[in-house]
Amino acid sequence: MHRKVIAPSVLAASLLLVIPASAANSGPGAAGIGDPYYPASGNGGYDVSHYDLRLQYQPKTDQLEGTATLLATAKQDLSRFNLDFGLKVSEVRVNGVKAKFATSGTQELEVTPAAPLAKNKPLTVVVKYAGKPSELKVDGWTAWHRTPDGGVAAQEPDSAIWWFPSNDHPLDKATFDVSVNVPDGTQAISNGVLQSQSSKLGWTRWNWRSNKPQATYLATLAIGKFDITTDKTASGLPILNAYSKDLGDNDGAARASIERTGEVAEWLEGVFGPYPFNALGGYVPNVTSGYALETQTRPFYSPRQFANGANVSVVVHELAHQWYGDSVSVDHWKDIWVNEGFARYSQWLWSEKEGEGTAQELADWVYATRPAEDPFWQVKPGDPGPDNQFHLAVYDRGALALQALRNEIGDEKFFAILKGWPTERKYGNAKVNDFVRYAERVSGKPLAELFETWLYTAGKPAAGPVAKTPAAKPRTFASPAKPAAEPRSWKKIAATNTVHEHHDGH
Repeated sequence: MHRKVIAPSVLAASLLLVIPASAANSGPGAAGIGDPYYPASGNGGYDVSHYDLRLQYQPKTDQLEGTATLLATAKQDLSRFNLDFGLKVSEVRVNGVKAKFATSGTQELEVTPAAPLAKNKPLTVVVKYAGKPSELKVDGWTAWHRTPDGGVAAQEPDSAIWWFPSNDHPLDKATFDVSVNVPDGTQAISNGVLQSQSSKLGWTRWNWRSNKPQATYLATLAIGKFDITTDKTASGLPILNAYSKDLGDNDGAARASIERTGEVAEWLEGVFGPYPFNALGGYVPNVTSGYALETQTRPFYSPRQFANGANVSVVVHELAHQWYGDSVSVDHWKDIWVNEGFARYSQWLWSEKEGEGTAQELADWVYATRPAEDPFWQVKPGDPGPDNQFHLAVYDRGALALQALRNEIGDEKFFAILKGWPTERKYGNAKVNDFVRYAERVSGKPLAELFETWLYTAGKPAAGPVAKTPAAKPRTFASPAKPAAEPRSWKKIAATNTVHEHHDGH
């Protein structure tokens, strides 16, 4: 064998020639996506298009083992990038080659690929990991519910870091395949459509697919012993509901509510337009929490939501989120009104449909029963701040804003907006101001002052949202005000005020 001898100076020059320009210009992706409420959430430098999660979970020990494959695209020349994740990682590969990795903060997994990544080029990231999700706490709280027969991941604004590595912010949506291996006799529930299940050597694998863009916090996993019911809507959309076998006295009320999912979704299609996803359903695990969450295609409900009997209103709320919150998601978390104001207003519309109180009567009741000195009026739903992101004012005052809009522009244009917005913004993200501009365009009216009053001005507005009639005078409620008659639906709607009580840090 003859070796060709290259002079050092020539070798150095030749190496310079093969170094891609991107390597010289590459830099680390940002450790956060830029959300002012949650600076650590999400990451910069790349965009994920698909998550493939292959998991195994042992309910007795809460041990989760996983291999996550992320298909993504570099949005800049990258020397390093971050993933949001909390469990222990054993190996990371980027484009098939082992990468260096380290952890920082409470949720940052810093990945340094063997070679810099070029802008606009596809990349594949494989992360192998294991751990007990229930032992992971972030600022003292957890998104993982340990149950008597398993575990559940469902939380907002963060839940992914407890069970899979991700770009954990609604701005980076992706499709999902979730494959979970559990002991025979145990079920694994996730989003979308159950593609298949098979058993081998005492374990059963459940394969789920969510084929439309999905925010990471809307991905859910529930493992335990469930009674599963299946059905189809009139249009053939599959419905799958799951109930823990140990719900006790809440079992009947939970079923009486959630089994109406198809009916509610069909009604909501008349309000918001075609259902945007490939599956419907809901699940009720045996957890001690009291909230519900709009996990995409399959909302999570705590048993306590049904402690006082059936409550279809909470089903209406979570299914409305499939359009407002899931298909059209927040741009940043300060835009939470584009989720919660509309989900609450859908409950008012359901009340109107059921003859239990019109949206106007509910608006009158909320306005009249909240005195001017109530701190409720100091929260600005259009930008409530991280501490008040899920304050009741975001829901009820947020719904008042929609009733004010309805009264200002009339039913025809109002309902055209409710149906047109989820179509125009389908599978995307939006700011509050995006909706304001859309409403102005459709209605042909300037609406900035109306939204400034109801969404951005602290204090109780001088008058409630009043329907315009030729003989009507602006209605004001002097303090103390005589409340209007309580709508019959009010107690059921108020019972869902804890729908997102988990956001208080527990």
